Amino acid sequence: MEEYAYILDYLPQGAPNSGFGKKEPVCYALGAEEFKLFELIAKPNAQITIGDKTFIGKDSETQKRDVIDHVKRRITYNDLTSNAISELEFAVTDIVMSNQERFIDFINKAEAISMRKHSLEELPGLGKKSLNIILDERKKGPFKDLEDLGTRTGIKAPEKLIVGRIMLEIEDPDRKHYLFVQR
Repeated sequence: MEEYAYILDYLPQGAPNSGFGKKEPVCYALGAEEFKLFELIAKPNAQITIGDKTFIGKDSETQKRDVIDHVKRRITYNDLTSNAISELEFAVTDIVMSNQERFIDFINKAEAISMRKHSLEELPGLGKKSLNIILDERKKGPFKDLEDLGTRTGIKAPEKLIVGRIMLEIEDPDRKHYLFVQR
């Protein structure tokens, strides 16, 4: 279950397709752990900034939900506004960079999916040559962080490989393998 989410878009007048009834302020957000997409209802007069990380978990006693009233529903990539879509990659990058340990752990422990394919090959832009370099370097010792991965393998901006894969998993609900996004 998601505890925090990154705000991708804020519509203070409500969603344009919400009918003629009372319109409530709506936020579109990306979960910080499982990369789930949400439609959130903001508290009246809440100060909301796109890109902010906000609490959406269940914690009514300590009033940690200072901006979001409740989670309205889970949504798909196709439900996002164009502004939310343009902010999505920035939010994913923030999550990857602030949780490097999680993603470098994946690189350090990834194994073969089948006899012919390694799970690291699921990262867009990573070919057989780079895969072999990573596997050889991994034998010498685990990678400490993304910078160490880049330095030891020669891969420029290794976080972009992970961000690219997460974006593919969010955009395409019919993928065969999911490495990071929870369905």
